[in-house]
Amino acid sequence: MIRKIITAVLGLSMAWMSASERVTVKITDGIYNDAIKSKMERTVSAILTEANAAFEQNRALNCRSLGISSMAQSGLEALWENSPFVSMDSEIVEHCVKTGSGYQVRNIPILLKPKDENEIDKDDEYQEAVVSFDKQGNMESFYISISMNLYMNVVRENKEITDLRRRQLILDYVEQFRTAYNQKDLNFLEQVYSDDALIITGKVIRRTKDGIPLPDKVEYLKQNKVQYMAKLRRIFSTNKRLRVTFDEIEVIRHPTNHDFYGVTLHQGWSADYYHDDGYLFLLWDFRNEDSPQIHVRTWQPDAYNSDGKGVKKIAKDEIFSLSDFNIE
Repeated sequence: MIRKIITAVLGLSMAWMSASERVTVKITDGIYNDAIKSKMERTVSAILTEANAAFEQNRALNCRSLGISSMAQSGLEALWENSPFVSMDSEIVEHCVKTGSGYQVRNIPILLKPKDENEIDKDDEYQEAVVSFDKQGNMESFYISISMNLYMNVVRENKEITDLRRRQLILDYVEQFRTAYNQKDLNFLEQVYSDDALIITGKVIRRTKDGIPLPDKVEYLKQNKVQYMAKLRRIFSTNKRLRVTFDEIEVIRHPTNHDFYGVTLHQGWSADYYHDDGYLFLLWDFRNEDSPQIHVRTWQPDAYNSDGKGVKKIAKDEIFSLSDFNIE
């Protein structure tokens, strides 16, 4: 990780110089079927090589040349449309992570590029990607990932086999969820939010009296799924660039109803003319593991002037959590 961050900060020009070179991915361990491992290595290598070539040539991805399913192609094309990326390294050596449904290759260093721009500049954004495969080594998805240390922190907290499987599912869906905003994928978001989803968004109201700052007031707006999706459509249509990042994550299983999990994330939201940072809480329902759904989504600012004495980080007990919602 340290090596990759240093490369991201100091080696941008070097990364671009190698953009037209073939990218080679090597899996060191975590999978012991050589045929499947080689298949996965070829797939990730081909994706990153094609991404570099497509960006350099200012064209769309040629996904048909990659030997992946039509569903995987669609996801890659949607991500490319809104967040083109290039590989930072010509050679990548990584572990394989075994999941309940297959395998993942994580920690793939990439640069998200400004749309319609063809040069390295201050708007490039270092991220890491994760590629998921089924048990036969067929690619299922390519997502912008959370960091490996956040991933492992959540996985290590499992209490039993079922809990471990669901934590891995949650992390997978969190990465899909994040990438869906980058892809402007309304279909996925329509599916993942339940029809009765409650959406709560906090807004900071700055106040003064006779020129003297007063404590800020946080107003909360409640929306249903229909209202929220209509708002997202407007946001997606009016912003060329939309990126969502997560740099903190906490997963809590409900103490009595083990099918429900509360997920708290520190989120960065960046659009063409707007940026904010805050805490996102998601209440996930895993009664149907094949199609888990979100019943509650809340967002609130991570800092505000609560006492009139200056902006301060929000207290942990102010952040929405499982205990704030009744689960029947």
